[in-house]
Amino acid sequence: MIEKIRNMFNIPELRGRILFTFGVLVVVRMGAHIPIPGINSEALMDAFRAMQSQNTLLGLFNMFAGGAFQKATLFALGIMPYITTSIIFQLMGSVVPYFQRLQKEGEEGRRKLTQLTRYGTVAVSILQAYSITIFLESMTSSNGVAVVTNPGVGFKFVAIVSIVTGTMFLMWLGERITERGIGNGISLIIMVGIVSVLPSVILGEITQVQAGLRGILTEVILLGIMFIIIAFVVRLTQGTRKIPVQYAKRVVGRKIYGGQATHIPLRVNTAGVMPIIFAQSVMFIPSTVAMFFPESELMLGVTRWFSFDHPFYWTVFGLMIIFFTYFYTAIAFDPVQVASNMKQHGGFIPGVRPGKKTAEYIDNILTRVTLPGSIFLAGVAVFPFVLMNVMNVGYDLASFFGGTSLLIIVGVALDTLQQIESHLLMRHYDGFLSKGKIRGRRRI
Repeated sequence: MIEKIRNMFNIPELRGRILFTFGVLVVVRMGAHIPIPGINSEALMDAFRAMQSQNTLLGLFNMFAGGAFQKATLFALGIMPYITTSIIFQLMGSVVPYFQRLQKEGEEGRRKLTQLTRYGTVAVSILQAYSITIFLESMTSSNGVAVVTNPGVGFKFVAIVSIVTGTMFLMWLGERITERGIGNGISLIIMVGIVSVLPSVILGEITQVQAGLRGILTEVILLGIMFIIIAFVVRLTQGTRKIPVQYAKRVVGRKIYGGQATHIPLRVNTAGVMPIIFAQSVMFIPSTVAMFFPESELMLGVTRWFSFDHPFYWTVFGLMIIFFTYFYTAIAFDPVQVASNMKQHGGFIPGVRPGKKTAEYIDNILTRVTLPGSIFLAGVAVFPFVLMNVMNVGYDLASFFGGTSLLIIVGVALDTLQQIESHLLMRHYDGFLSKGKIRGRRRI
């Protein structure tokens, strides 16, 4: 392993990309600790502790922002406005003809979509930043100290400009990582924000062991469980079902085209982490609404049913993940379009007629492959609840054993590792992975 790490830095281009990526991520974490003007930081932290916002949309928002939202910093919105806008345009690409045409125009269409996504990010950032200013002005600490020292139009203007500028700067940094660094910049920014909580979680575990609240054997068991879960998530992320495709030979002038055999890789988890994000967003709505009505008995009952320690929450959460997995897979992968493209280029699946029959065949296999993928995804998402109840583990630690955090970390780490692997193999170095490919990428 040491030799392979040394090989990474022996390649000037790869070394420059890694150092550039590391430097940008350091800037990202620095910006997550610079508060916007006019905020009483101590009163803000006290107010968030009193609100117990972890089981709300605010807690989800804060996780993706790497804790920056809870500190009301320049990067309080994180990269979420960009993610939200990208999802909106992706959904619109399935129903709006204009965006469907852009998706089919190749590089020029992607350029237009990227520019529209940037404009949309500005609009979404302004709306969300304005909501944050109103929310901050309404907050007070437990002893009645206002979070905003001088509320009013002046604070709103400065805060909105600061937060929107921070979001656009983050988006620009993410694009620079993708262009000049290693890995997907936007994904890396999200992953670093999630991993930033890990040191405090480890320190908390060390403190519990020193205080005698948890034994060394329990910590070893937890490490073993984490290793098994990560291996399982890697297999889930990389698992594919390959559909063989044959292309007929075509003679154009003096050249022969086609004739080769290939395959369509249908991923077991085509939707990625999106079903969990969608399901969490929906499940957090009742708790978020109840937070603004603290004296209502009805809302208190809703809060209990939708709390992290209630089985009802996790049961509905798992079922919604299965639903959203099918929903997002249907949006992300269109069997009709795939069958049409194959027919245009002379491709066919052996034993299946081109056109409608091919689309039905692909859709049937995709439906069957998605079922175990959605169930496994729901299992990974619900596992922190099992861990919290069986081994009395806090949510901060349990979140690294499943759910959104673990899937994002594993997915981004694999993508970045694959890019480093390709650079090493291009320069005839031994890669990190056996035979230059992920072992988990096998036919299912």
